[in-house]
Amino acid sequence: MLIRITLAVHDSVLGKRLQDLLARPDILVQVPRARKNLWERIVSEPSDVLIISQSLLPTPLKEKMGELQLHPDSPAAVVLSESADYKVHARLLAEGCDAVLYAGLAVEQVRDVIETLLEKRRRLTQKRFFAPQPLAEPRLADFVSKSPGMAVFMNVVPRVVGSDTALLIEGETGVGKERLACAIHAEGPRSTGRFVALNCGALPEHLLESELFGHVRGAFTGATAARRGWFEIAHRGTLFLDEVGEIPLHLQVKLLRVLQEHEVQPIGSEKSFGVDVRVIAASNRPLEPEVEAGRFRRDLYHRLSVVTVTVPPLRERGDDIPVLVDRHIRYIAREIGRRVTGVNPLAMQALCRYPWPGNVRELNNVLERAILLCDDTEITLDDLPESVGGTVAGVVGAGPALDSAQRLRLPEQWLAKPLREVREAFVTDLERQYIAGLLTATSGRIGEAAKRAGLQERSLYEKMKEFGLRKEDFRSPHQSKT
Repeated sequence: MLIRITLAVHDSVLGKRLQDLLARPDILVQVPRARKNLWERIVSEPSDVLIISQSLLPTPLKEKMGELQLHPDSPAAVVLSESADYKVHARLLAEGCDAVLYAGLAVEQVRDVIETLLEKRRRLTQKRFFAPQPLAEPRLADFVSKSPGMAVFMNVVPRVVGSDTALLIEGETGVGKERLACAIHAEGPRSTGRFVALNCGALPEHLLESELFGHVRGAFTGATAARRGWFEIAHRGTLFLDEVGEIPLHLQVKLLRVLQEHEVQPIGSEKSFGVDVRVIAASNRPLEPEVEAGRFRRDLYHRLSVVTVTVPPLRERGDDIPVLVDRHIRYIAREIGRRVTGVNPLAMQALCRYPWPGNVRELNNVLERAILLCDDTEITLDDLPESVGGTVAGVVGAGPALDSAQRLRLPEQWLAKPLREVREAFVTDLERQYIAGLLTATSGRIGEAAKRAGLQERSLYEKMKEFGLRKEDFRSPHQSKT
């Protein structure tokens, strides 16, 4: 995040030297142009540190310093006093100033004291703007998968982590686009900076512009104080623009300029300032058709999509569901304080068979609900919503089934797939149900189940691992006690 210093110094020579000494990429030094209504302008503008000459202080000082503390940024006040008398300094400190320095000190000494205050300010900003870390911080390892689509996807992602290249993430709602962007940020060189996520489709047009770029006081009706934009707050970090396709065309022009020039101009301001931000954009629908339809600028699309990755929907990566279920249960149970450790075989069949139109987000919500309703250490069919648990009937389950006319009835989602994918899904489903049925019939005895299946025990174990099945789940109560 940019640190803003307001410099109101009576001595123009000293002011210029301080301005030169303090200026750097992560510090924005702003100097009020006129002395008229100086204090009113100071308390209405964003600022982290105020450096002001004693002769420019307003009266009554204690009351005015109270106003400064009510400022949205609560800036630290550094007074440059024309007097070296420590009693004068003590009085200024007692009235609310954070530091008092003799203006006759070497400018380097003044700078060193200010640097100490700036470091404290950075730590305060870190606590104020950075959200607390979740129990499970996103990592790229969360996206490792056996499915071919995810393998292609994960072959690209690690290559862009260490760069500042613009990235466009496409994928259906709920597949984890924001989590992926956060993981890229957390494992990249900007991890010490701010990760800011902004949903561009959730804000009215006039608010979106202010959220992105900030505004000055009086820029529009209701702008009673200036506001920092998220580009400024994300300085030296990452800005994640979710649903970027919802940005209106006239704001797309302004966004393009920021990406090209690396400068932000707040609404109503005549000045712009530099920002160092990596932008990761996301969309729940492909943007190329939007470009062809004239709803999204082609130049902005090319600027955002230097690298484009598409996160496959969960229904295309069914083999990953057992792993995701196990991971989410461990995280959610710990977060809400429940002693749930797993899912029984029938419930796992239901979870693997359900098409998950809401993707990983829906899976997460279903598991959280199930953990709250679960009376034991394992989630059962009864703990799942009917829409999910209803995909399994009996011990073996119901995928393809016979209707009243004795014709094979396929799940509707299969009818939208090519024959090759349906064949693979059918065989996978049949194997899962067959092995679950065998384990049920043999009460989890691996040797007997393997013999019936004509498999080596090791091969059967590999199949069980693939389908998220455990022999313990099929043992009778009597076996469990022995």
